[in-house]
This record gives sequence, C-alpha cells and structure tokens, in this order.
Amino acid sequence: MPKNPFFINKGPFSLKDIVNECGLVPKSGYKKILVSDVKSLNETSKEDLTFFYSIKYKNYAQTTKAKICVTSEKLKKYLPNKCEKIVVDNVLLVVAKITKLFYPSAVTDDVNINLKTAKEVFVKKNNIILGKNVLIGKKVFIGTKTSIGHNTIVDDNVKIGVNCSIGSNVILRNTIIKNNVHILDGCSIGKKGFGFIPNNIKNFRYPHIGYVFIDDNCEIGANCTIDRGSLSSTTIGKNTFFDNQVHLAHNVKIGNNCIIAGQVGIAGSSTIGNNVMIGGQAGISGHLKIGNNVQIGGGSGVLKNIPDNCKVMGYPAKDVKTFVKEMR
Repeated sequence: MPKNPFFINKGPFSLKDIVNECGLVPKSGYKKILVSDVKSLNETSKEDLTFFYSIKYKNYAQTTKAKICVTSEKLKKYLPNKCEKIVVDNVLLVVAKITKLFYPSAVTDDVNINLKTAKEVFVKKNNIILGKNVLIGKKVFIGTKTSIGHNTIVDDNVKIGVNCSIGSNVILRNTIIKNNVHILDGCSIGKKGFGFIPNNIKNFRYPHIGYVFIDDNCEIGANCTIDRGSLSSTTIGKNTFFDNQVHLAHNVKIGNNCIIAGQVGIAGSSTIGNNVMIGGQAGISGHLKIGNNVQIGGGSGVLKNIPDNCKVMGYPAKDVKTFVKEMR
C-alpha cells in the first residue's frame, strides 16, 4: 500500500507521557521508552504501540511486533512476553486518546479554507478536463486524460491516476485513486468514519488516521459513501464495480472483480474476497470475513463469516438451497 500522506505524526512520545495523557499511573522506566506511532496489531514495528481488545484478533496478537500493547486483563496472556502490556478497563477509549495525542488533526474534518479553483492549479496541463467551480487543495496530483465534473472538491494530498472520470458534486479527501477509475456524481469519499467510544454522558470521537485506496479499473456509482480507515486503510480492489448508494464503513477491504448492487452497507473492518457478488440492500456486519467467489442475495443480512464459493440469502443469511426450502 502507498504511504499515508494525509496526517502528520506528532510523535515520538515517551511512554510516560502517553500513560499520563490517558489518566493512568506510569511505571518506573516509562520515561525512557519512546513510542514512534500507533498501529494495528499486524502492521506494527518494534517501535510502535498497538491494542488488543477482541479474541477475534488472537492470531495477530500472538505474532505482533509492537513493543507496547494496550489490552484487557483477560487478553494479555495471548501477547508475546517481550511486549509491554498496559492493562485497562476500556481498551478502545484509551487507544482513542493515545491516537489523538499522535494525530490531533484526525479527530475532526474541518473545512479547508485554503482551497483554490482548479484552473488556478491546472492551467492547460496534462489534458485534464475541468468543470465549473472545481476546488483543489495543496499537493494534489491528477493524471493525464482525467476529467472532473462541476462543483467537485479534491482536498489536500489526494492522488488521482490516469484516464479517470470524477463526476460532479463529489468530495474527495484522504484518498488515493489509481488509473481508469470512474466515480459518479455525488460521492463522498475519505471522510471520517462512524467511530466513537461511549464514555458516560459524552461520546469520545475516535481519530481516523487512515485513508481510502481505490485500485485500477473500478467504478463507484452515484451517491456512494466510502469512509477512510481508522488505523488502517479502506481499500477497493481492481475491477470492482459499485452501484448507487453503497456505503463502506472504516477499514473495509474489498477484493478484485467484485460487483456490489445498490444500497448495500458493509460495516467496519469487514473483509470481502475476490469475485464476490452482493445483491441490492444487503447488509454485512462488522469484523467479518467473506471468502472468494461468494454470492449474497439481495436484502440479506450477513451476521457471520462466509467461506469461499458459497451462495447465501435471507436474514440471517444462510445457504441459498436451505433458504429456498424454508420458503416453500
């Protein structure tokens, strides 16, 4: 995956400062331990802090390279011995506070008042076709033979490849788009996801420091919403097509050659394999794994993992043959 160009890391911080920020009591020696970044269990280096809050991620926890992990009393036994464990009651709340310390600009999506009109930035350059009232941020890259419709916003650091078509009234933030991609009118891509931690009478917003990556030859239908990742990225594989009004939540991974019909919703951190077909108005719960060559009928509700080469339908989704028998 490309390096994330969208959020500036304010670290490193000492582990003492990190623990103090969360209202915890630091151990002796924490002042000397420097932490470079906050990353998910499977993406860490030995200089990073991570978190482990669900048994679903036990395999990642057992092999994590992180030097420090925020976790619970029940889960700490699955982490490597060399990993320093910070045991807390509410893992996600503590990690949200730590992430905010490293990436304070990722909490809110404030209006960028420094946008320029596209014609100020791309004057007769690279055969780019621009509609009226297109606004462009800093360090934007747009490839040759790309067109952008009216009233579209391309925010700071967004990258758009060659021979792409971006419709009217589109918002692109925190997004990297490869070549031959078509994004239809009214899409909102790269905004923060629906991530917050309930905390007594006030919800704590989880900073979203990821981005959206759309690979070659994809089409995104009108009025789709694709949220950027929280710690990792939201990704769409090659030659995948969306119908209108599809919603991808943060950290969703879509494989290659998928077809997703209108009004499908996929909840956060679910992974969809290659060659998957999803019928209209289907819903997929979060943190699930959908295998390759899976077909999901329209209106289905997927509540558990689906292995490769399955056809399912209904709510809750079940094998299509079983569903048809029960409907007779």
